[in-house]
Amino acid sequence: MTQKKGFTLIEMLIVLAILGIMMLSSYPSILNSLETRSLENCTRDIQTSMQQAKFLAVNTKLDHRVIFSNATGSWAYWIEEETSPGTWSRQAKYPYNEIASKFTATIDLPASQTVEYSSVGLVTNYDGLHRTITIQSDKLKTYTQPDLRILTFYAGGSIQYTKSQST
Repeated sequence: MTQKKGFTLIEMLIVLAILGIMMLSSYPSILNSLETRSLENCTRDIQTSMQQAKFLAVNTKLDHRVIFSNATGSWAYWIEEETSPGTWSRQAKYPYNEIASKFTATIDLPASQTVEYSSVGLVTNYDGLHRTITIQSDKLKTYTQPDLRILTFYAGGSIQYTKSQST
């Protein structure tokens, strides 16, 4: 008697069909994870720019600010340094960043749309009513997942990061 080794074509097709079904069922979950990561990265980039501006202000003993602008139809932000009283210059080594257009950004900051840090790290233009940045993913909202990332700024220079689901 000869002993056969290996798999039959039927066995291989069944295994491939099972793997295909498993991949198809996990595909929405993968897309959901990618959208969540993208939303969190966008919000963390803003938070990092704020922390960099605060660090630069304390380290150089010069006021720094992060400016938000919607002049081109999408929100952008960058760091500036006060070189002399009332004169601000953009910090070239810190990039000009844009909030991805697939997200809805709500910038609720003081009228100048800036957060200014003093040389001791305090927010000099603090306004208790206007101190949040909210980034929302419409895709996560349709999946009934936490679709909001909120940054809240405080007078002492700290930043609170929260996740929430819109109603």
